[in-house]
Amino acid sequence: MSRIYDALQRADVERKAAQGTDATRSSETSAVAGADALPSIKAEVNTENIALHSWKPSVAFLPTLGDRGESIEQFRGLRSKLYQFRDQAKLKTILISSGLPSEGKTFVTANLAISLARNKNNRVLLIDGDLRSPSLHAILGASDIPGLTEYLAGYAEPGDIMQRNQDSSLVEAGLARSISNLAFIPAGSGGDNSSELVANHRIEELIAILAPHFDWILIDSPPILAVADSIDLARAADAVLLVARGASTSYDVAQRAQAAFKNSRILGFVLNAVKDVPPHSAYSYYYGKEEASSGLPGRKDMGRQG
Repeated sequence: MSRIYDALQRADVERKAAQGTDATRSSETSAVAGADALPSIKAEVNTENIALHSWKPSVAFLPTLGDRGESIEQFRGLRSKLYQFRDQAKLKTILISSGLPSEGKTFVTANLAISLARNKNNRVLLIDGDLRSPSLHAILGASDIPGLTEYLAGYAEPGDIMQRNQDSSLVEAGLARSISNLAFIPAGSGGDNSSELVANHRIEELIAILAPHFDWILIDSPPILAVADSIDLARAADAVLLVARGASTSYDVAQRAQAAFKNSRILGFVLNAVKDVPPHSAYSYYYGKEEASSGLPGRKDMGRQG
């Protein structure tokens, strides 16, 4: 179990004992429910000691690793929008979700993380919060364990679950792009109890511990209309970015996804995989949100993951 969690347990036992209540029974109940408040102290994390792994990224799925192209420019446009939002209000941790599966949220999350990381001044953390159907580790060609599941279950510390690419540059198919400033937390071993794990408030503890060490934290979450995990994950985020798929996501689904995050700050919708985009509307299509969004036209099969 984590030192912070143990400290919370001991404090609870001591408080209950001072009040003359059954401390042992109280401690057992708390152990099942999980930590119900953010820690008052932060665990020490040395980002210089993050484990190094040899990643083998999918270049086909990560067009932002290339030198030039339409997708690169569009993700740069989306990145610029995030900078604008950050100038207006606190913005570091962003949860990325969609209404239903196969709308491209994982594609958008991974490429946005790469786009942010290509600015050497950005320290970027990418988290796979889709414990039921993780795929970011496969896209990056990275190890899938230990990860978020192990931390939420209390079996690992923050420093145990982070990894970086071992090579200074990714070289494949003539591409060479350094993403040494990108750290990754995979989903981990997963399991049928993901709902209980993401609801125990330890995701908030994790973000509180790691936020001082990064400029941007992106969380890929499950589709909101499929499972409720995203609602609990969103508590740890400053804002939510939603993804819809062109000629696929219905207006009703988009509205329901937006309504599901009614207690969160929603930045807008990214419209993914749009074909034949009018020349002056590539960055201005959104579903009823006045803040902003970015259209991401692509190949017919581009970005179906997530």
